[in-house]
Amino acid sequence: MTLTRIVAAAVFCARVAESQTPLPIIDMHLHASSLAPFAALAGGKFPVPHCVPMTDYPVPESGQKWPEAFSSPGDACRATMSATSDTGLMRQTLSIMERRNIIGVVSGARVSSWMAVAPSRLIPSNDLSGRPPMDSLRAWFTRKRIAAIAEVAVQYQGTEPDDPSLRPMWALAEELEIPVGIHIGTGPVGAPYVGFTRYRARLHSPLLLEDVLVRHPKLRVWIMHAGWPMLDDLLAMLWTHPHLYVDVGVLDWALPRKEFHRYLQRVVEAGFGKRVMFGSDQMIWPETIEMGIESIESATFLTPAQKRDILYNNAARFLRLTPQEIARHHKSQ
Repeated sequence: MTLTRIVAAAVFCARVAESQTPLPIIDMHLHASSLAPFAALAGGKFPVPHCVPMTDYPVPESGQKWPEAFSSPGDACRATMSATSDTGLMRQTLSIMERRNIIGVVSGARVSSWMAVAPSRLIPSNDLSGRPPMDSLRAWFTRKRIAAIAEVAVQYQGTEPDDPSLRPMWALAEELEIPVGIHIGTGPVGAPYVGFTRYRARLHSPLLLEDVLVRHPKLRVWIMHAGWPMLDDLLAMLWTHPHLYVDVGVLDWALPRKEFHRYLQRVVEAGFGKRVMFGSDQMIWPETIEMGIESIESATFLTPAQKRDILYNNAARFLRLTPQEIARHHKSQ
């Protein structure tokens, strides 16, 4: 073969490789948000910067208000930038998802709008906003309007997972085999002082979910935020309840990288790597999706197979994707 043909063959192979769809990723923790609720954080101005990692935010007694730190992160951290409109947020997020071949479990005020644009990229869920009646949830799931109930963020109201008000939801989810994602773990720094007055640190414990799991042994549930920082509580729950899964949403970009890797490494080395799922918890900062992915890909303690489990395989199993759906996600591979 001549040098010209060798070069041509190499160029052809490179172009073929570039044209292939990347290995798929499932984001178990994605929000189709409206920017309006975040406007106060930046005095009504966009884009809204977000300080990463979040651990350097001031306490209320420091003289600096939390929203001011949110809007002016300074030199202490990296500022991620929000979109500037609801449409821009959707387009930027979906562009990343298309480029990285991401399928997302999505909740929020604008799920319908996003689904109309990219139904093949999204798995719709309901976050119980407005506390819809159980009959509505039953109908929505039966008609495939939703495929999951998430994010159940009752921690912000100071409500435990086994609160009587949630028991009809748990019973319905077990009956219909609806996956449920519940917020148990980190929220905003200083949450009780920035509007979430009933938020309590003790509600970070995954142990609070235990009676629910025992009462509903067929429940398909995952803990969003992996119960951080209650590592021992989480390991006890994963050992005791083999059907329990977690996602690492927000931990994989908002925590200091060493802390996130330490937490994830303990979970994996304890033998529970098959029940850890990727999540971004993307709200209005699209770049956090790729920041979260990079934090998994850069983990030197994970094997390539373990990274693929976290980024796709574990979620595909948990969601009970069909062979046809999995094949479609791997198109052109």
